[in-house]
Amino acid sequence: MKNYNVAIAGAGIGGLCAAIALTQRGSKVAVYEKAEVLTEVGAGLQLSPNAMQVLDELGVADPLKALAFAPQAAVMRHFSSGDEYLSIPLGASCKQQYGADYLHIHRADIHSVLLQACIDLGVHIHLGQGITGYQNLANKVSIEFENGDEQYADILLGADGIRSNVQACMLGSQPADFTGQVAWRGTVATEDLPKDLIKPNANLWVGPGKHFVSYYLRGGDLVNFVAVEERSDWHNESWHEAGDVEQLRNTFKGWHPEVTTILNATDACFLWALYGRKPLDRWVDQNVALLGDACHPMLPFLAQGAAMAIEDAYTLAQCLHTHESRQQALLNYQTIRKGRASRIQQNAKKNAAMYHMSTPVERVKLAVLRGLSAVGISQFIAANKLDYIYGYNPVKL
Repeated sequence: MKNYNVAIAGAGIGGLCAAIALTQRGSKVAVYEKAEVLTEVGAGLQLSPNAMQVLDELGVADPLKALAFAPQAAVMRHFSSGDEYLSIPLGASCKQQYGADYLHIHRADIHSVLLQACIDLGVHIHLGQGITGYQNLANKVSIEFENGDEQYADILLGADGIRSNVQACMLGSQPADFTGQVAWRGTVATEDLPKDLIKPNANLWVGPGKHFVSYYLRGGDLVNFVAVEERSDWHNESWHEAGDVEQLRNTFKGWHPEVTTILNATDACFLWALYGRKPLDRWVDQNVALLGDACHPMLPFLAQGAAMAIEDAYTLAQCLHTHESRQQALLNYQTIRKGRASRIQQNAKKNAAMYHMSTPVERVKLAVLRGLSAVGISQFIAANKLDYIYGYNPVKL
């Protein structure tokens, strides 16, 4: 086993997964998080089989399943009529095909499970200690902190999000670009909605200039929603803020009753500006590597943001475990991950055009899907297009 001294910037999902995987392979890991308190806002995320393969290998799948919800299908519908464009089986069919579950989980729940696993393994979590930069030395990296302190490690991992200080130190200032889209996010107690209103699926409603996603969390006790709209007037420096629920309702006025009923029962929501970045030229600088949003921020149109960070974390740890040279290991990690992450990053961006019926071509595609759905073919076409995502197993590389 390689006994590296590893510092990780950021205690998000990617950073904590990397800490678990590295510690299990013999490294001594410290995680440095700039926030004083670890909190996650009320929002859900989707864990597809490619992510669950890793989480199972890390030993956290069972506690996650106890807190999650397993959807039966992913269904795309017309925003007002409810006509079905496609339905992709999940549940038992997904596990049989890909070898792992597809789960919906609250961000706070996955975060708490990963954090507890880190604590149980003896990972040192330092709050209120943001990393601002680094300098590579011969066999070490000197790490600089917001409070002026300096520490040394064998390896530094930048898992500090789309506003990554580690990335800025590695590549210079490269601000992310506003995509012209914002996402409203919130949760509603299932008991506050009409019985059986929300189907036990990943429900996607597509319409002109916007789309709406809803699904269950916490075994069905909560309904999570993400409502995305195209918007060019975003001037707030905050990337997420409390949203105006009445404005949200007006934005989706006239949509299907399943959508409007959820919004009418909503007491509070958050509003995110969606930012993106072109694929980076490199993720590695000698003893330093990036992972997750720090190197490939994902738009939410393939539900792969968390999954890609989880894949990164496991692959990076495995490369360090199997290579004699740490710097060669990090370069190999970049080689394995960069093409896949960039492809999914670009395909997620392309999906926005179809979800929002942006062009005549995209509207024709939807019309074709609706026709194929009527004869039961669309699900096979859509599922095949997802095989490269869901069928990927980082554990077996």
